[in-house]
Amino acid sequence: MKIERLRAFMSRDKDRPRVLVAIDTDDGLTGWGECYNHGPDKALLPLLDYLFGFIKGHDPRRIEYLIHYLMQQTRFPPGALGLAAISAIDHCLWDISAKAVNLPVYMLLGGHARDRIKVYAGVYTAPDPAAARDHLDQLNEEWGLTAFKLSPYRIDMHRNRWGEVVRTSAEYFRQLRETVRSDYEIAFDAHARIFEPQQAIQLGNALAPYDPLFFEEPIRPENFEAWGELKRGLTCALATGESLYSRFEFLRLLQVRGCDIIQPDICVVGGVLEMQKIATLAEAHFVTIAPHNPMGPLATAINVHFSAAQTNFKILEYRLPHGPAYVFGGTGKETAKPSEGTFYVKDPYLPKDGYLELRPDRPGWGVEINEEILGKEDYVHWERKVPVKPDGSTGYC
Repeated sequence: MKIERLRAFMSRDKDRPRVLVAIDTDDGLTGWGECYNHGPDKALLPLLDYLFGFIKGHDPRRIEYLIHYLMQQTRFPPGALGLAAISAIDHCLWDISAKAVNLPVYMLLGGHARDRIKVYAGVYTAPDPAAARDHLDQLNEEWGLTAFKLSPYRIDMHRNRWGEVVRTSAEYFRQLRETVRSDYEIAFDAHARIFEPQQAIQLGNALAPYDPLFFEEPIRPENFEAWGELKRGLTCALATGESLYSRFEFLRLLQVRGCDIIQPDICVVGGVLEMQKIATLAEAHFVTIAPHNPMGPLATAINVHFSAAQTNFKILEYRLPHGPAYVFGGTGKETAKPSEGTFYVKDPYLPKDGYLELRPDRPGWGVEINEEILGKEDYVHWERKVPVKPDGSTGYC
């Protein structure tokens, strides 16, 4: 079996661009992968074409060899775009390898350690506890979800006294806990907007009495020692890792005991192979893994197989798939039920009772790609909303 062709597609998932990759073999198998969208997504297409030159003609089942070989081609450790491209190639190789033996990918990763994957949904639009309750209850009624992630901020952190930011956040969570069902798990994503670790400690400890599932990425990722200081000062679970890359960066984070939960992204760290190595390091430090997954339904499928095989897996971030045709309920809220044949994944993994069920009778990632949709470029420009402070300088995000 030899790698014959690589095809890259620019698509979208609602308002986000998506870059999907197919690798075809000389005996008719096709593997699929997804890149992380960093913003300059069009830069990924020529990069993928360049990387393909190094793997063309090779046996796709030599995943360790091929990924290590690609990692060496940049001379220095590859950055965000390089790793996003390598991640998608890695996904394709796993998909092909599993299809070649007619097995789900998780069976090549040591088999499934669990029968289904618990997920949580991000909810960032509820302005008050009553509205939040209605939104969470709707997601619970439709999908059985009982775990959610919200923003901790109730007021503009750059235009209000920090103590007031902390007070309003804690008061909101207190009211939320008194309003929603007691079995709901609620995490808070601070989105790396806080520069000073001491302020992050203040906010996390203000939320702690109301039992957050975790407090996510309050500060920038670059200073690992600062994360160790932050964790030692917190009385709630600390999660981070979406902005880190290889096992070497995660090792530094774990060595300083900088978190309770790691959140690597399988579409940017280098793929499944690197994610497994990261998870093993975390397990040796008694740290659980909750993969970062804001991507499309193919990325979710890949995460399902990875998560199924990890003993220290905790929970998976889940974004309900949206496509060119998505359904709205009578309240005007999106129910995000994709119509068959209208999206680039025809049969996405959808939650049942708050979990994604494994598909043991389907080889590879267990989903079918709609190539007719992918054949039509559907690029949408996206950029981060960088906060602007009252003095005209920009904040972090």
